[in-house]
This record gives sequence, C-alpha cells and structure tokens, in this order.
Amino acid sequence: MATTDTEDDHVQERIARQLLTQSPGLFIGVDGEGAAHYWDSLEWTVAVVPADARTTADAETHALPRDRSLASWCEFVRERRGWDVGPHVGGSLADDLVECLR
Repeated sequence: MATTDTEDDHVQERIARQLLTQSPGLFIGVDGEGAAHYWDSLEWTVAVVPADARTTADAETHALPRDRSLASWCEFVRERRGWDVGPHVGGSLADDLVECLR
C-alpha cells in the first residue's frame, strides 16, 4: 500500500526553511522534547522547531557566538533536553561515520 506525504508531515522542515538562509539547513536531530534542530552554517545559527509548531512564531533561532562550535550546541542540548534522534554531527567526517555505525 503506497503512502503519500501531506504538508503536515514536513511542518518542522518547512518552518526551518523559512527561518534560515540555508534552506532548510542541516538537520541535526530531535531533542528529548520533540523539537527538531537545524543548522545554518552561513548564519552560524540553529533553528529549534517544536513538534507542535505551526508557524515561525512557534519556533526560535539561536545565533551561536563565532567562538562556539556546533558540537558545543549539541552538548548543551544533550545536557538540557537530551537527544531522541541524533545529533547527526560530529567533530569530523570520521566521527560522523563512526556515529552512524553505532
């Protein structure tokens, strides 16, 4: 039986696309509260889109200081909310590959 995507299936991604220059940005993962995190390396910004978000007003962006890394953001989220899915980033391509194999 074939399934079809509805607009509701991609609300978080659509909202991230509206918030970030890189559209929709790199999907980082889903935190322990169900919010999807997307990274925009051009703006050095993370978009956090809650599971129940319907518009950009329901989401938030966090501009990281240039001396902070995406890995530090991922660790911050791990300590505060945990990760249900991901994070799908690491310190290097090799780290990312190792994480995928776990």
